[in-house]
Amino acid sequence: MTIQTAIDALATLLGDGLTRSKSDLALHGRSESHFAECPPDAVAYPTDTAQVAEIVKVCAAHACPIVAWGTGTSLEGHSLALSGGIVLDMTRMNSLLAVNAEDMDCVVQPGLTRVALNTQLRDTGLFFPVDPGADASLGGMASTRASGTTAVRYGTMRDNVMALEVVLADGRIIRTGSRARKSSAGYDLTALFVGAEGTLGIITELTLRLHGQPQATAAAVCAFPTVADAVAAVTATIQMGVPMARIELLDAASISAVTAYAGMDLPTQPHLLLEFHGSDAAVAADAETVKEIATDFGAAGFDWATRTEDRNRLWKMRHDAHYAIMASKPGHRAIVTDVCVPVSKLAEAIAETQAEIAASPITGPILGHVGDGNFHAILLIEPASDADRIAAEELSHRMALRAIRLGGTCTGEHGIGVGKRGYMEAEHGEGWDVMGQIKAALDPTRIMNPGKLVRD
Repeated sequence: MTIQTAIDALATLLGDGLTRSKSDLALHGRSESHFAECPPDAVAYPTDTAQVAEIVKVCAAHACPIVAWGTGTSLEGHSLALSGGIVLDMTRMNSLLAVNAEDMDCVVQPGLTRVALNTQLRDTGLFFPVDPGADASLGGMASTRASGTTAVRYGTMRDNVMALEVVLADGRIIRTGSRARKSSAGYDLTALFVGAEGTLGIITELTLRLHGQPQATAAAVCAFPTVADAVAAVTATIQMGVPMARIELLDAASISAVTAYAGMDLPTQPHLLLEFHGSDAAVAADAETVKEIATDFGAAGFDWATRTEDRNRLWKMRHDAHYAIMASKPGHRAIVTDVCVPVSKLAEAIAETQAEIAASPITGPILGHVGDGNFHAILLIEPASDADRIAAEELSHRMALRAIRLGGTCTGEHGIGVGKRGYMEAEHGEGWDVMGQIKAALDPTRIMNPGKLVRD
């Protein structure tokens, strides 16, 4: 029983649904981050759940590793075939299977992306709110428990996945959860697989909670003297109970990069990007409240964007921030950090991080979803410079330990993958061993995404 014998059996099963072409292997051996390329031995393209189950059964019989792939936008090496084997590309399973408008939910296949879903929902008056920035697949978003710019109001994937269909490591197909809005029936298996990063099974169908498109939407942007002032304004806004849809922070270095990239004219100061959802009256009242709070903390230029094209331009600037920051230093690579702390500790965490970056030999613009205490530093390094890489790794290490010390987590939304396994014991203690026991129970031969999340 070897990887090669598994591939031979899968070739018979799948025909042209299995490929070993150099271009496919290379594509599925890369990540969006700094990890070395790691091509799999083959790539399979299933078209339905039954086919996924047959593929998994073959891999189980031959002890062949199997790694699920959505769009490849993860940042901690989740989809790299570290032990070789098969990458299961889910992009052909990309259908919207059902929309239950009265119940405000839908059923999708895992390869459907969030943008494609919202395009198809456009005429229903509903939308799916979780927005990690990248046009990620919904199966990948569930597997990494993704969130993003709208989590402060609508929650993360944890809050918006109601039920799943999953193929286990032995090929069994199970369903978790239901379309009911609540249940007290046994273990919450849906929550177990949301965030499991493909280490326990392959998600083949998702039931998602939808939300009504707001009557009115408005956005605003304002500059602050310091990051601490901006964070203080965010804290006051949260404590006032203002139902913000988005609160995004960009420090001065981030603003400099994104405005140059987008051709916009904003002062090189820390900025908050804000969005309000609700009725016309509620949006106007909430915006006025936030403007007063921001002014108390030194904000200037509280500029409005109510037209759709203006709002889209503002949020495109935010969504393109990673590429803008990369473009600010051509030829560099990025180590993208991701920590989350209680909002009350956010200013402290950012201030310490900024001081350490300033004392290092590299640059690291900071931005984040500060309404829920989540922020990122984009650490830019010369690919050939060992000194840069070591400095970035040390900065990232300090950020993770600091977040845990302040009562937070080493990752707010990117997940663990291979890149952050070193912090699991510090964050979870013996709970990490319990995760390993669950893994052993559901995947005793360790074929599901080996080398990720749990101990080797």
